[in-house]
Amino acid sequence: MIARIRKSIEEKDKGFTLIELLVVIIIIGILAAIAIPVFLNQRKKAVDAGIKSDLRTVATEMETYFTDNQVYPPSTAVTGGTGASPNTMTIGTDTVTLSAGNTIAVKLITNGYCLFGTNPNGTSATLGYSYDSTQGGLQGGAPAAIKC
Repeated sequence: MIARIRKSIEEKDKGFTLIELLVVIIIIGILAAIAIPVFLNQRKKAVDAGIKSDLRTVATEMETYFTDNQVYPPSTAVTGGTGASPNTMTIGTDTVTLSAGNTIAVKLITNGYCLFGTNPNGTSATLGYSYDSTQGGLQGGAPAAIKC
């Protein structure tokens, strides 16, 4: 062991070779190429979860309005949900704060309502999610199937 150290000192071996450094940089690059897309996909899934949560919150407010008044609110009593900042939605006299960027549209249908939510930063940017009170809640599927 001492002989190896002495030989290294005598030969003035002072660092890594260019090949060793290139191998390390390539390995780091490969790991980054794997990790970054996975991370970005997780962010989009989080945005989708925010849309679903906001749809459930607005549905709860719609049902609360129905419980208090025995009728769903008229379209003139539902405002906001445009994704603007601050992102709020008013249902009757109650205000719901939505996640940033989420857009929710309300459509009154026979014996119920339909909500449609999107966010351009989510995986569902072109599809969105819908909540149909007559069909039992949050709906999924093909674009034609989920739009109210």
